[in-house]
Amino acid sequence: MMKEFVGEFLGTFILVLFGCGSVASSVLFGEYNSIFQIGIVWGIGVMLAIYLTRHLSCAHLNPAVSVAMVISKRMLASKLPVYLSAQFLGAVLAGGVVFMLFSPSIEAYESSRGIVRGTEASIETAKMFGEFYSYPGSKAVVSMKLAMGAEAFGTFLLLLLIFALTEGCNVGRPSDTVAPVFIGLAVTSIICLLAPLTQAGLNPARDFGPRIVAWLTGWGSAAFPDNNGGFFFVYILAPVVGGTAASLFFLHIIEPLMKQTSKACKCDKHIN
Repeated sequence: MMKEFVGEFLGTFILVLFGCGSVASSVLFGEYNSIFQIGIVWGIGVMLAIYLTRHLSCAHLNPAVSVAMVISKRMLASKLPVYLSAQFLGAVLAGGVVFMLFSPSIEAYESSRGIVRGTEASIETAKMFGEFYSYPGSKAVVSMKLAMGAEAFGTFLLLLLIFALTEGCNVGRPSDTVAPVFIGLAVTSIICLLAPLTQAGLNPARDFGPRIVAWLTGWGSAAFPDNNGGFFFVYILAPVVGGTAASLFFLHIIEPLMKQTSKACKCDKHIN
C-alpha cells in the first residue's frame, strides 16, 4: 500500500503546511485580517492536496474521513492503519516545517512582548500549531462540552458534503474535475462558522501533528488547551464521532432517498 501511504502523507502535509502557515502569518505579521482570509487559505490547501493525491489514495487527508469511509463500506478496514499513520506523520512533518520557517520570527515576537514560551501567555503563539477552544483574550465563551459539540457538528457537515459532492447517486453533484474546489469551499465555510469557538480543527491529524511539534519545541503543557484532556475529546474524538454520524446518516437516510427512482423529480416544474 505504498501508493496510498504516499498519497495520504503528501496530501496531509500540503494542507497542514498551507493552513498552519496562514495562521502563523496572521499571528506573527498580521497578514490576514479576518477568519475568512485564513479559511480560504485552508480551503485552497485542501483543494490542492486533493488534486495532487486523489489518484493515489482517494485523498481522505483526515482520520475522521477515513473512519467514515470504512463505516460506510467505501474502504476496507484493513487499509485504515496505513491511512491514519500517513496522515499523522504528514501533519507532524508539516508542523515541523512551519516551525523551522517561522522560528526566528516566533522568537522575535515572543521577545518583543515578553512572552516566555511554555507559560500560559505563550498560548498566543502555540495556537499557530494546535487549536484552542479557550485561551486568554478570547471573546468566545466555550466550555469543553460546547467545543466537542461544535467540532463534531462541523465534521458532520464536512463529511455530509463530501458524500454529497462525490457520490454517484446524487445527480446534483459537480463533475469529478471540480469536486475538490467545492470540498475546499466547504472547509472554508465551516471554518468561518466555527473558528471563533474552537479554531475549527475538523481533522485529528491536523490538530495532533502540529501540536506535538509545539510540545516538543518548548511550549510543553501550554501546547494543550487544558489539563482535562480537552485536546483529545475536542479535537480527536469529537471529529471522529461527527464523521461517523455523517456516514451513518448518509448511508441509511440520504443515499436511499437519492436512489429512489419510482417518482420523477419535480424540482424543475412550477407547483400551482
